[in-house]
Amino acid sequence: MKQFLDFVPLLLFFVTFKALGIYAATSILLLSTVLIYAAIYWHSRKLDNTQLSTLVLTLVLGGLTLALHSDTFIKWKAPIVSWIMATTFLGSHFVGRQLLVQRLLGHVFTMPQNLWQRLNLSWAGFMAFLGGSNLFIAFHYPQHWVSFKVFGSLILTLLFVAAQLWVLRPYLAPHQEQGES
Repeated sequence: MKQFLDFVPLLLFFVTFKALGIYAATSILLLSTVLIYAAIYWHSRKLDNTQLSTLVLTLVLGGLTLALHSDTFIKWKAPIVSWIMATTFLGSHFVGRQLLVQRLLGHVFTMPQNLWQRLNLSWAGFMAFLGGSNLFIAFHYPQHWVSFKVFGSLILTLLFVAAQLWVLRPYLAPHQEQGES
């Protein structure tokens, strides 16, 4: 549900962009992001780091886009969020007791530490690639930027996850049957 709620402002941005252009879409993105994250905060009394960085970047870069009437600022949001995530995955190799990917997926997979390290590095690399791809499309193919940001990034991420699930399927953690003694 959380991932769906995180995606709602992006879908509203896409629809508004197609109908009314970048500045109306940026306004809708700002409003919907604030409303969604306020609702999440009201419900759970916290935002995770990705949500908080997305909120701040949306407010700052979206605000600059509207104030200075330049779409350059909003085009930097997706790459920066991706690069923050890449840095977080990479940084977890040096900070903390457990790799980020292991904290996120440790309940799904049981595998040796060297595979966790490779998986974590693959996520760092993928997020860096995704950020670079968004930036490249935004400034070299601006007519396709919003479609790529919404659908291209999602499709690339789903393909990346599917490939990882395929490769890592032997390490899926066995499920315990509910109600067994």
